[in-house]
Amino acid sequence: MALTPEQRVELHGFNNLTKTLSFNMYDICYTKTRSEREAYFQYIDEQYNADRLTHILNNVADIIGAHVLNIAKQNYVPQGASVTFLVSEGPVVEVPKGTFAESPGPLPEAVTISLDKSHITVHTYPEAHPDDGITTFRADIDVSTCGEISPLKALNYLIHSFDTDIMTMDYRVRGFTRDVSGYKLFIDHDISSIQNYIPQEIKDLYHMIDVNVYQENIFHTKCKLRKFDLNNYLFGFTTESLSPEEISEITEKLHWEMDEIFYGKNIL
Repeated sequence: MALTPEQRVELHGFNNLTKTLSFNMYDICYTKTRSEREAYFQYIDEQYNADRLTHILNNVADIIGAHVLNIAKQNYVPQGASVTFLVSEGPVVEVPKGTFAESPGPLPEAVTISLDKSHITVHTYPEAHPDDGITTFRADIDVSTCGEISPLKALNYLIHSFDTDIMTMDYRVRGFTRDVSGYKLFIDHDISSIQNYIPQEIKDLYHMIDVNVYQENIFHTKCKLRKFDLNNYLFGFTTESLSPEEISEITEKLHWEMDEIFYGKNIL
């Protein structure tokens, strides 16, 4: 049973629904030499180190109105980083207008809302193919909240925080809450697609596919960048230093890598 703002009912106690957004982004790159690959990893570790990721998650917490209880962060050797926020209910002024609307959320601004028993995490995974020059940077962000708001309101900001070739997004509402008569509510807002929380100018840039299980309140969207400019995928050199044969070979490798990630399977 989904509720519109006009249909909101009085609950018995706290809203116990758990809403979880998993946002995964991939940045694909090609390096010709080992030194270029190491330089790429160094660039990624500088660009998305634990301090930068902490700043991003702080803005996510602001957007969903969370009070940060604890922060754990770590940079790893040889590469990668993790940050975890434990958050609780923030100061409540009023439920923001449009809380239940299927629309893109704000970029960092003052937003207050009620939530509790929540967490926000990010982990990064730079990796490289052993012998063909393909390098991939992946970041996984989870935003899990209880209360009035959907963590999908932080999605717009997350998309703007990363340079992304491929995105996969999962949203699930778990558990139930009760109204004052004891009637169970398994979702408290209407949703037809994660895409409705993404700005149109972003959707225009990506090819998108939905795989949704509406009866289970599970929603999945994956996105692959439409435009391909080889120079945007080369690290440490440009196409001017490549022969036509090399350009064709590298382009094929990059498309192959992106298609396998997008479709979630090896292409033989």
